[in-house]
Amino acid sequence: MKSLYTKFVVYTIAIMLGSGLLSFLLANEYYQQKLKPVNDAKNTRIALDIADFADSHPSIDLDEYLQNTASTGYQFYLQRQDGKNWSFGADFRENNLTAKDIDTVLAGHVFHGIQNFPQKTFVTGFFANEQRNSIGVPLQHSGENYALFMRPDIKLLFNEMHILFGILFALGVLLSIIFVLISTKYLVKPIRTLTSATQKLASGHFDVKLDVSHKDEIGKLAQSFTYMATQLEKTEATRKEFISNVSHDIQSPLSNIKGYTNLLGNAHLDHTQKEQYITIINAEIQRLSDLTKQLLLLTSLDQGSSMMTIEKIDIAELLRELVKQHHWSIGDKNIMLSYSLPANCVIEGDATFLTTVFDNLITNAIKYNKDGGRIDIDMREHTSRVIIQFKDSGIGMTMEQQQQIFERFYRADSSRTHTVIGTGLGLSIVKSMVELHNGSISIDSQLGEGSVFTITFPKEQKT
Repeated sequence: MKSLYTKFVVYTIAIMLGSGLLSFLLANEYYQQKLKPVNDAKNTRIALDIADFADSHPSIDLDEYLQNTASTGYQFYLQRQDGKNWSFGADFRENNLTAKDIDTVLAGHVFHGIQNFPQKTFVTGFFANEQRNSIGVPLQHSGENYALFMRPDIKLLFNEMHILFGILFALGVLLSIIFVLISTKYLVKPIRTLTSATQKLASGHFDVKLDVSHKDEIGKLAQSFTYMATQLEKTEATRKEFISNVSHDIQSPLSNIKGYTNLLGNAHLDHTQKEQYITIINAEIQRLSDLTKQLLLLTSLDQGSSMMTIEKIDIAELLRELVKQHHWSIGDKNIMLSYSLPANCVIEGDATFLTTVFDNLITNAIKYNKDGGRIDIDMREHTSRVIIQFKDSGIGMTMEQQQQIFERFYRADSSRTHTVIGTGLGLSIVKSMVELHNGSISIDSQLGEGSVFTITFPKEQKT
């Protein structure tokens, strides 16, 4: 399997070569369609001027004249009507004029060899040193008729430039390949580092270090990867803590059930003791059942809004009923509860989900409150939304705990004293249910002074 580095180099060089070939073909086509007629016309004018000068100066030596003119950068082929011919300047590579071509010029017509030179791939015609790739004009001198064929001496005019262009082309290709190799290595290096970090992360090592100073897509990818690694590390730590907590919460009631079941086998127990043990066993079974339900509910929430039943609900009345249900636990801790709930505050939502949301928040406000504390529930109705606040005077939370309180499996009771029973799933369930209603939930808390949970619900759900 080829590495990314090899692929990048191969593809880049292939693109360079392909682009060069395509550019050459396009340049060739441009010459054939645009430049060749211009070149033909220009050289025709020059050839006619040379012929006119020779015709208007019968006293000049024609051979000397053409020889001197050729030295300025031209090739000439001169043929007299009787068939005698001369060449001036550099020799043509191919002497391929036909008798018809010569007779046409001797008859007084111009031979447009440059314009009519065959189009051939990789041969623009400009560099083809052939007699047919020339301009033929009639020339009269001292009473004799001649056919003069002329073309620029490309080798004489551009010989040094050919060498220079060849060197520049070779150097350009060589340097391009070298720079591609170097730049590709530089570009691929962060990806290789990222691949190594991915393998390290897959093996369970989250302490990956990546260079996030780049301001390009690679830098953004490194930043995202580093953030992902940090989140995975937190999730893994939370997962391990959750497993430990759940294992304890499962093991504890199981141990109690086993212990009290063994005690029930004692033949000397009276009826009252048996009833007491059975009550304890049933309570522990209920603990296990509640824990299982929470886990199943959290898993079901991942299905999204498909499991919701939307209806119109008077949430103020729903909250009043829940407060009544918790009246005994509120009184048991001597908590003072007050609420401000407007009449007929109706929103669209799932009654079961909303009951779970409010029940969790009220239960937490009681559970984590102080004896003789306060709970205040306040609801404010706006045009398109409803805002509800649950304020308690409980133990509060640190800023770090507030940032993680809605994460699955997280428990603020990290000391594992378990003075308060819980799994750390309740608020995660609450957040998921609120978001399924297109709402939001936030917390404002100070350690030792209590917490305020604020929920915002839209009155109508978008269909």
